[in-house]
Amino acid sequence: MFDFLRAHQLNIMLSLSVACFTFALLLFVTRFLEPKRKRILIAMEFTATFLLFFDRLAYIYSGVAGKRGYVLVRLSNFFVFFLTAMIVLVFNMYLIVLINKSGRISVVPNRLKFVGIAALIEMFMVVLNLFTGMYYYFDDANVYHRGPGFLLCYIIPVLCPLIQYTVIRQYLRKSVGRLIYTSLVLYIFVPVVVGIIQIFAYGLSIVNMAMVLVSISLYVFTYLDINDTVERAHKIEMGQLQEESKNMKRMFGRMTTAFVTAVENKSIYSKGHSVRVASFARRLAELAGKNEDEIDKVYFAALLHDVGMVGMPDNTMDIDEDSEEGKEILKQKQLVGNEILSSITEYPYLKESAYYRNEHFDGTGSPEGLKGNKIPEIARIIAVCDAFDTMSSKNGSRDGLPYQTVREEFIKRSGTEFDPEYAKYMINIMDSDRTAANWDYDTTIENELKCRHYRESITVGVPVVEAYTNISFDCIPTNYGADEFSAPAIVLFDSYDRRIHDKPNEIEEYRCFEYGEVWFDGRFVCTNARNIVARTEKKERSGGYGDMGYRIKAAKIGDHMKMELSYADTLVHVTVALPDTTKSVYIALTGENCQLNSIEASQSEDKISESDIERIVSEFNFTDRLESDIPNVQIDTFCSDTTESIKVSGEIKLVFHAMSLPSANLIWHVPFVRLFTSEDGTVNGPGFKEFALIKLNGESTGDEDAAENHLHMKKTDSFTDWEDWKAKNREGYECTVQIVKKSDTITVTTENLGVLIENTTKIFDSSKDVYVTLTGDEVALTDIRIR
Repeated sequence: MFDFLRAHQLNIMLSLSVACFTFALLLFVTRFLEPKRKRILIAMEFTATFLLFFDRLAYIYSGVAGKRGYVLVRLSNFFVFFLTAMIVLVFNMYLIVLINKSGRISVVPNRLKFVGIAALIEMFMVVLNLFTGMYYYFDDANVYHRGPGFLLCYIIPVLCPLIQYTVIRQYLRKSVGRLIYTSLVLYIFVPVVVGIIQIFAYGLSIVNMAMVLVSISLYVFTYLDINDTVERAHKIEMGQLQEESKNMKRMFGRMTTAFVTAVENKSIYSKGHSVRVASFARRLAELAGKNEDEIDKVYFAALLHDVGMVGMPDNTMDIDEDSEEGKEILKQKQLVGNEILSSITEYPYLKESAYYRNEHFDGTGSPEGLKGNKIPEIARIIAVCDAFDTMSSKNGSRDGLPYQTVREEFIKRSGTEFDPEYAKYMINIMDSDRTAANWDYDTTIENELKCRHYRESITVGVPVVEAYTNISFDCIPTNYGADEFSAPAIVLFDSYDRRIHDKPNEIEEYRCFEYGEVWFDGRFVCTNARNIVARTEKKERSGGYGDMGYRIKAAKIGDHMKMELSYADTLVHVTVALPDTTKSVYIALTGENCQLNSIEASQSEDKISESDIERIVSEFNFTDRLESDIPNVQIDTFCSDTTESIKVSGEIKLVFHAMSLPSANLIWHVPFVRLFTSEDGTVNGPGFKEFALIKLNGESTGDEDAAENHLHMKKTDSFTDWEDWKAKNREGYECTVQIVKKSDTITVTTENLGVLIENTTKIFDSSKDVYVTLTGDEVALTDIRIR
């Protein structure tokens, strides 16, 4: 390596001198250093530049005869020794600047004062050497030789940096950045180590080259430290700006919420509407993959969508928007809102979102009849959320609609009134979060009930299932006249919210269906049950307090229900034949001129079996039709049964007759196609994973960890409306489902009664066997053929 350095030493010196000089010039245009530090760094770079420059001249003119050689060899060697001491002095000044900047101490450490004085003495000794030859001398051939005191000139370049390092470690180790500290340590130890090597490597100027290298590194590390400092400052500034922006958004949100709340307080039914709409709009935007800024835009636009209410008279707030008067008020509200939001010119989306929120996806809305994606996206989101909150919240005399009704409305209106994408997201929210609209009904039975007139007060329904349900209560007559009848009674019914409804619209919305009423003396009224049979017997009284209480024990299996009513010495056995096996049954308590106290309901672990109940009517069977390749199946409730599974390989075509049961009343009461895998090829078998559950009304779900589904649904020209479609499903129709498997992708295609469906399922683990079955909800599947 030394041979290489000797051969190329002059070229290396020239390159390093040019580089160091260039960095010195760059320091002149550097703007992020304080002036004093900048001046000292420039001095260090120029000192290192000239140190190596003169060292190179010393080698060039060593042994060169003539006047020019005589002068230059002596001048260059003088500056080499002089600048070596000077670079220690300038570095000492640089350390003083850094220490003063750190604020650790206010005075210069004595060790640095000593180094400064020693460097000056060394520079004086170099001048004195011109007359004594103590460090070096020249022979008659103009050749440089080390003098008798040569090693003394290395005391300052070696000892002083070590002293400087003690100061660096004490005062600057934690006060400067990692890069600056590294450059200082390199500046100290690299020349020291190389200086020791220099003693044994005569003819090489590796110390001076090392000094130039560490001077360059000092510039580079300083520049990198500046970049880090600027970057940190930029991050702090951006963080402050972002925090300020968040604070502004929070303040704007609070002010907007307060304003909207004040407006909505005009009506008890609109109170909280805009905040709820904004919350749902945020969730839809998140599901759609919007970024934070886009989500905030959606939120604030939704929060202000109904701001036009501020200009409406109080007596018009609760008028139905579907009435003629309501439509006129809606137009006025849009105009007022448009005028208010037009003043917020910085955020034009607020105005256009509120103005176009009543547009319909099919172009039948107002105010301009825009269609599809021409409607601003935020307005399409608000339209979905506004409709959802309107349907699911109490409004005037109407309670919020139940989950099933709202869900069906969104399916019906998807693609006509609503953007299908955002309607789908809202349905996903409904399916996954029943608390979204307070659908998590309070189903705890009341502890007491006061009844003046018959059915004036009715408890919540207690479900009757296969496991026996036990209900007990006490009853106190509250006769207002001696001849008035007083007794408790039972109402048997089914409804979405486990409540009895009397108003026609609520009966339809909650699918409230009464089977009959029963009294504890054996009397009954059969309304919509297929039959009720009651048998009364006397029982032996024990004489205890329990004989005075009322007891009910009930259970259901299939389409039959059994009850035992007990009071005093009377025991009533009741059998109820329900319309079909799809129906649920709830028991509600009511009465006339009485007060029910200490009402309790519980469920035992004992279950009823078919042998425990006597059939009073024959069972409806809708699968009594032609049977083909696989057995017929009747699915009474959601996926309660399924056909035999078929392994999917290549192309399969399933042809069958489908008929929704007479009790079916929802759009999704149709056949489903299920794609799945399991170790034994059965549904819910070992290793079961559901890749797709495709409903023939145009919905698709599946295990997102196992597969990815994309469903495309289109209504053909033969489609009229959903009510007609449901009626035709109850009449029955021939259905064909085509299944094509290519590698890890399965495509399911079918068209039924004007609804065309194509679902693509991409399976993540293609090594698994894939099976298909038919299932559904309140539907009978017969004459199933495999092609």
